[in-house]
Formats: sequence, C-alpha cells, structure tokens
Amino acid sequence: MVDLGLTHVALPVSSLNDSITFYTTYARMQVVHRRMVPATGFEVAWLSDKTRPFVVVLSERSQVDHPLVPPAHLGVACESREEVDRLCALARGEGRLINGPRDAGPPIGYLASIRDPDGHTLEVSFGQEVGLTVQQAT
Repeated sequence: MVDLGLTHVALPVSSLNDSITFYTTYARMQVVHRRMVPATGFEVAWLSDKTRPFVVVLSERSQVDHPLVPPAHLGVACESREEVDRLCALARGEGRLINGPRDAGPPIGYLASIRDPDGHTLEVSFGQEVGLTVQQAT
C-alpha cells in the first residue's frame, strides 16, 4: 500500500505504556510499530485501528506541556450507542469522562469526550456522518 494523503497525527505522551493501554481500551487501536529513539532515550509507538493507512504516533516525552483539549480532539467512531455508553461508564469510573454522552443530532451523532492520561481529548461517537459526507463530496 502506498502512503498518500493524511497518514498520521502525533501526540506527545509522558508514559508510552499508559497511553498505549488507553488507546487500546478506548479506541480499539493496536501497536503496529514501536522503537527507541537513541538520541533522546524515549520511545515512540504507532497505533492503528487497521481500517485505513493511518496511525496515531505516540511520542514519549518527560512532560506534556500542550495537551489536545476541547474543542481540539481525536475522534473515534463506535459500533453502537451502547458502545459509547460502555466507554463512558468505564471513563467515568476512571475519572476520565469530560462530558457526555449526548445526542447532538445529525451530522454529529451520539458522542462523549474522554481524557487520556496526558489530558489529550478523545471523542467517541456513534452515528456521525463523516463517511457519508466524504462519499457525497466526491
């Protein structure tokens, strides 16, 4: 597969393992590449949901100074409203739920915002019309 178009988003993280656990749990992602950067001594991991050639690059740092906070966020589509509710319940129990779930109607859908270990925001949703909108624009 040839790389073309948007291939990744990179996020600084303070604990690579904690962030991998978070994105595996809340975004159904898995590590597809991991390496140590000799110049810094920190690790980098690429995570993918394997639905397209796109990764979230987690780049370990000693601290995260500028987390991705609302309205900025990463968005992940879920299979159902029940899955959004399940993730919200889990996030609420871990003290990670920022807001939601709520139904914002079309084209936004049913969504919630969850805080990752470094304060970056992950939006989980069901019923967003991203695919439909892109398809209709072609």
